[in-house]
Amino acid sequence: MLAVDTNVLVYAHKQGVPLHARAKAALAELAGSSAAWAIPWACLQEFYAVVTHPRLYAPPSSPAQALAQIEAWVAAPSVRLLAEAHDHLARLGSLLSALPIVGSQIYDAKIAAICLSHGVRELLTLDRDFSRYPALRTRSLIA
Repeated sequence: MLAVDTNVLVYAHKQGVPLHARAKAALAELAGSSAAWAIPWACLQEFYAVVTHPRLYAPPSSPAQALAQIEAWVAAPSVRLLAEAHDHLARLGSLLSALPIVGSQIYDAKIAAICLSHGVRELLTLDRDFSRYPALRTRSLIA
């Protein structure tokens, strides 16, 4: 199963940003497919925080716009929403022990742990930091 990272969600939502058309098309393809795909709840929450932040976008998305976008993705019949699983602490602890993860890098480790706990082996992202988790392959919007 393929999961989608925050940056792809942001690019799909925000018109005028680099890779908007590609990200929007990728999500439309996933949503229109019968194959299961996933979004970690952590990515949806981070999406909301990013697109509504007035220092990141002028103008930012309104809370209602951001929530409507999340509701549209969640309504896709083939999407699976991923949260921390019963083994989250063990999975996260394993990632943190194996790598020198510090500071805000914990957020990517959390997403990787959530994905791996749910059997996700590939993440659609533009974040190269996920390459530190070899059990989770990455797929980029950039060919």
